[in-house]
Amino acid sequence: MSVDELQEYGLVEMDDREVQGFLSSQKTGVLGLPEENGPYLLPLSFGYDGDSRLYFTFLLGSTSRKETLSEDADAASFLVFKVDTMYNWESVLLSGTIASVPESEWDDLEEILSDAWRPSLFETATLSGAIKVYEFRIDDRTGIKHQGLPPSFEPDSE
Repeated sequence: MSVDELQEYGLVEMDDREVQGFLSSQKTGVLGLPEENGPYLLPLSFGYDGDSRLYFTFLLGSTSRKETLSEDADAASFLVFKVDTMYNWESVLLSGTIASVPESEWDDLEEILSDAWRPSLFETATLSGAIKVYEFRIDDRTGIKHQGLPPSFEPDSE
């Protein structure tokens, strides 16, 4: 079914203000990078500038597939979602471009990235590994949500 058809069942498209509010309140999502055999998907934490950019900190090993694919990508996608119950959920799909941020600009992003959620394992590993910051420039955004009640709680439509 299409989004239009699902609106009959309570699905709602989010406006720009709702999308911005949702992105501001979330800290994790899934980055999709193009690869020969289908998208390469990475769960990542992010910082959001409140407008049109997300920022990711990559922890890199001696070779990094995500670094290589990010550097080669002409386009990327990012999905942010939150599921409270099967009747109450939200998701935002972003498309855009991804590029590395020069280290000389990292200090300017400190406040944005300070709110990004990171597993404690990554915080410890960051001290011994190489890191790189990437900027995701949002070209297009689509948000949908369902905030209905379970069928037994819905008022009778008779």
